[in-house]
Amino acid sequence: MSFTPVATKLAPQAIGTYSQAIKAGNTVYLSGQIPLDPQTGELVTGDIEAQVRQVFENLRAVARAGGGDLANAVKLNVYLTDMGNFQTVNKVMAEYFAQPYPARAAIGVAALPRGTAVEVDGILVL
Repeated sequence: MSFTPVATKLAPQAIGTYSQAIKAGNTVYLSGQIPLDPQTGELVTGDIEAQVRQVFENLRAVARAGGGDLANAVKLNVYLTDMGNFQTVNKVMAEYFAQPYPARAAIGVAALPRGTAVEVDGILVL
């Protein structure tokens, strides 16, 4: 099986030794996205809702570059530095996903890249 990197300028460029996503057969593994504006490379400021929305916009851009969309998501991992933001994640997810929702884990962490409050990664099946 071959592995193909997925990249798009519509999502933030990788800031380390990783790809935005890797396509393996009919599966796309989305790297974690934080609320970076792909145009400026800067973190989205404002409330947590705006940050979570930017994360899902970034994930959607990479999913589309991989040949799918968020509707193809079968698994998400949500990383939060404050689990008090969990309900906001649910609210924003309802804008991007319909039933049946992807499987999901929500994980409380001490810190995330660039000091952000949220990061999400996922797996798509095309």
